[in-house]
Amino acid sequence: MEAKLVSYIQQISLGVVPILFSITVHEVSHGYVAYVLGDDTAKRMGRLTLNPIKHLDPLGLLVFLITRVIGWAKPVPVNPFNLKDPKKDMIWVASAGPGSNVVLAFIFAAAFRLLINLDPNLIKYLAFFFKYGILPPLQGMYKITVPFVVMCALGAIINVALCLFNLIPILPLDGGRIVYGILPERAAQKYARLEPWGLIIVVLLVLMGGIDKYLGSLIWRAAGVLLGF
Repeated sequence: MEAKLVSYIQQISLGVVPILFSITVHEVSHGYVAYVLGDDTAKRMGRLTLNPIKHLDPLGLLVFLITRVIGWAKPVPVNPFNLKDPKKDMIWVASAGPGSNVVLAFIFAAAFRLLINLDPNLIKYLAFFFKYGILPPLQGMYKITVPFVVMCALGAIINVALCLFNLIPILPLDGGRIVYGILPERAAQKYARLEPWGLIIVVLLVLMGGIDKYLGSLIWRAAGVLLGF
C-alpha cells in the first residue's frame, strides 16, 4: 500500500508541471485567437496569461488526479458576438486549443529525443518508470536528467491526450464547438441543445473508463510515434 502511494505521488509530481503548462497554453491559445479575430473578452478579464492559477479548474484538476494523463482548465471566456463571423470564427477559436497541444507534443518529444541521443542510458530509467510507476534510486546528474526526461515523455503523452480528448465531438469540448461551426444553422441549433448534458457525459466517460477504453490505445500509439518507440 505504501509503495503504491509513493508511486502515485511520484507520478503526479512528474506530471503536474507538463499538465499545468499544457492546459494553460491550450486556454491562452483560445483567447489569443479570439482576440486576433476581434474579441478582447479574455484579454480584459486577465486570461491571456501563462499564470496557471488564472486557469485552474477544480473538476479538471480532479480528473487529472484520477487519470494522471487528462485534465482541463477553466474555459477562457469568448463572446462570439464580438467576432466578425461568429459561427465560422468559433471554429478557429476552438481549433486553437488542440492545435497548441499538437505543437507542444512535438516540442516535448523533440526535447526527449535530444536527451536520449545525448545519453542512451536514460531510456532504461524511463522504461523502469513506465513498467513500475516509480523511479529507481538515482545518483549524480541522473537525479536531474532522469526526472526531466520522464517529464518530457509525459509532456508529449499528455499533449497528445489533451488534443484527442478535446476533439471529442461533445459540447462544450472543442470538438463539439468545431462540429457546431461546421453544421448547417438548423442542425447546429439542435446540436447545441445537448450542451447542458455534455460535461456530465464527459465526466461519466472518464469515471467509467470510457476515455481510456476508446482513446487510450490511440493516445499511446500516437505518442509512441512521436517519442520514437
